[in-house]
Amino acid sequence: MSTGVFIMHSQYTPAGDQPEAIARLISGIEDGAHHQTLKGITGSGKTFTMANVIHRQNRPTLILAPNKTLTAQLYDEMKQFFPENAVEYFVSYYDYFQPEVYIPGNDRFIPKDSAINEHLERLRLSTTKSLIERRDTIVVASV
Repeated sequence: MSTGVFIMHSQYTPAGDQPEAIARLISGIEDGAHHQTLKGITGSGKTFTMANVIHRQNRPTLILAPNKTLTAQLYDEMKQFFPENAVEYFVSYYDYFQPEVYIPGNDRFIPKDSAINEHLERLRLSTTKSLIERRDTIVVASV
């Protein structure tokens, strides 16, 4: 079992507004803030800032993204920052999902239909395994 230490790899150090953002986010965590928001334009270093907070806090982390595309991007970046830690990808394993539908106008019922992506299912199982067995886990998930 891992010691729970997050080892961050980067050739960069925090710059510009990042040191203050990191300090304020850490302070919020230590003060028990339940919700914090980090805002910035595309390419401003929000992911790097989050990685620094994770590195300094040494806590298992859940990162939520609004869609699978951004989830995959964040996952790839976190894997680069933390190659020695358990960075996991957790999204719906459905490639396609159509819920059941009843159309009363013509009394028609359309059953649900779906297609499960087995690779995504394996990644979800890997996430569960890491959460049970390791303290150095970062889960990147979509809502």
